[in-house]
Amino acid sequence: MLKPLTTTLSSLCLGLGVRIHHVYFTNQCDLIRCQHQQHVFPNNIAHISADGTHQDPNDVSKATLIWRAIKLPIYSVALVPLTVGGAVAYLQTGLFSARRYMTLLASSVLIITWLNLSNDVYDFDTGADKNKKESVVNLVGSRSGPLIAAYSSLALGFIGLTWASADARNMRSLLLLGCAIFCGYVYQCPPFRLSYQGLGEPLCFAAFGPFATTAFYLLLGSTREIIFVPLTHTVLSASVLVGLTTTLILFCSHFHQVEEDIAVGKMSPLVKMGTERGSMVVKGAVLTLYSLLFGLGLCKALPLTCIVLCALTLPIGKLVVNFVEENHKYKSIEVG
Repeated sequence: MLKPLTTTLSSLCLGLGVRIHHVYFTNQCDLIRCQHQQHVFPNNIAHISADGTHQDPNDVSKATLIWRAIKLPIYSVALVPLTVGGAVAYLQTGLFSARRYMTLLASSVLIITWLNLSNDVYDFDTGADKNKKESVVNLVGSRSGPLIAAYSSLALGFIGLTWASADARNMRSLLLLGCAIFCGYVYQCPPFRLSYQGLGEPLCFAAFGPFATTAFYLLLGSTREIIFVPLTHTVLSASVLVGLTTTLILFCSHFHQVEEDIAVGKMSPLVKMGTERGSMVVKGAVLTLYSLLFGLGLCKALPLTCIVLCALTLPIGKLVVNFVEENHKYKSIEVG
C-alpha cells in the first residue's frame, strides 16, 4: 500500500532540485540587478527613507546576512539523495526504518554543514569571499571558529553514518559515503581545491548521485537479516538523475560570481565558457534531465509514476531556462 507513496516521493524529490535551483538563482540575480543598477547609475545608489534620511542599499541587516550565510536551500542536497534512495529501497525490498532514516538525515545535514562552513573558510583564505558580507568568516570575524565548527560537524556526521552502517550490517554503504565525503574534501580543501581547476561539477555528480544515493538505498534496504541488497537499474537510474540535478544547482551557483572567480584564479566552467554559453548549457542540461527521466520511465527502469509526477515540474524547468537566458547578461564575461 505504501509503494505508490514511495514512487511519489522519489518523483517529487527528483523534481525538487529544479525548484531549489530556481529559488537560489532568482535570489542571486536579484542581488546582481541591484549591483548592476548601482554601477550604471552611481549617483542614485542612495535611497530616501520615510523619515527623510539617506540609506545605502548595501547596508543589509545582520539578520539578513545570517540568513544568507545559513544557505538553507543548499541543505536539500542532504534530503533528496536520502529520500530518493529510501524510496527506491522500499520499492525494491518493502523495508523502511524511520529511526535509521532520521539518523541518516541528521548526519547528512551535519556533513553539509561541514561543506558550507569549510567552503567559507577556504574561500576566505583565497580571497574569493573578501567582499562577501554573508560569509560566515566575515560575520564572526574569525576563521578558526567556523573551521572548528566545520570539522566538529564532519566528525559527528561521520559517527552517525558509521552507526547506521553498523546497525544495517552493510559496510559497502559506508565505503560509498566515505567516497562522497572525499569528493567534498578534494573539491574545496587544501592542498587539492579541485573546484579551482573546474572539476567541481564532476565531483558533485559523483558525490551526491552514484555514491550518496546508492549508499542510502543500501542502508535503508538492509536489515540484520537481509545484508545483501542488489544494485538494480532503478537505483542506478535514480542516482544518475539526482547527481545531474545537484550538479546543475552547483553550475548555476557560479553565475553571480564570475568576476570574483577570475580574480582569485578559480577556473569554474562558467569562467572558461562565459555566462552566455553557460546559459545554453543550462538549457541543454534541463532538456537532458527530462529526456532521461522520460526515457528511463518508458523502458521501466523507473516507475511510470515518475514520468507523470515529474512532468508536473516541466513549467518550473521552463521557468529556470527562461530566467537564466534573460539574466545571465548581468555578469557576462568571456575569457579568452
